[in-house]
Amino acid sequence: VCVIKGKPITQEEQISFAKTFGPLDSKNGVLQKDIKRRVSEELVDISNMDENSEILNLDDRRRLFNLGNRLWHTDASFKRIAAKYSMLHAREVPPEAGETQVCDLRAAYDDLAKSTKDIIENLVAVHSIFTSRAQLGFENFSQEEQDLLPPIRRRIVRKHPGSGRKTLYLASHIGRIVGMPIPDGRLIIRDLIEHATQDKFVYTHSWDVGDTLIWDNRCTMHRAMPFDEARYRRDMCRATVMETN
Repeated sequence: VCVIKGKPITQEEQISFAKTFGPLDSKNGVLQKDIKRRVSEELVDISNMDENSEILNLDDRRRLFNLGNRLWHTDASFKRIAAKYSMLHAREVPPEAGETQVCDLRAAYDDLAKSTKDIIENLVAVHSIFTSRAQLGFENFSQEEQDLLPPIRRRIVRKHPGSGRKTLYLASHIGRIVGMPIPDGRLIIRDLIEHATQDKFVYTHSWDVGDTLIWDNRCTMHRAMPFDEARYRRDMCRATVMETN
């Protein structure tokens, strides 16, 4: 995790900076039906505002979908090409609450018992954005939206390509483990996420306007913390640098 303190930058400046680290996601936004974008196609809108910069109604489909960001997750683990780095920039933040938490999945893996490491070493999990949203009861997806994002399989234990350290690869998007009864697989994932999100593995970022928070999705999970969405605006955009294979 890297924190850059500064002044607000434009969307174009954020995109230009992010592209120095690699290609950006070519298609941002899961919701496709009747959605008017507020930000560039190359960014993800992490806000509670509509295309007119007005606060979303509490029953707005976009807001209900974004509530899934409060679950521990890894960006784009459910896409064919997963995310490498996420770069979240704050242009307006609520006066209280609304923090972002990030956990270290390398340290969490190191702290596992050897017996657990042996059990999970070769397990493969199935990721889908519709799994995480279903946990909150949000299943209002069009057939087009579902067809665009079929389930993706990924190993639970991976080696980070930079450091070579072993790391867990987890997300609320995981619905099952390949070759295992669904209840057994989900219990394993639940236990691993509970282990990985202990306070000793978590960094909590309290936002100031102009902050940019960068994290490596290949060895972390993160989540958004709640704030008074009906009262305060939160204007943030995420640039997502993708893996190259």
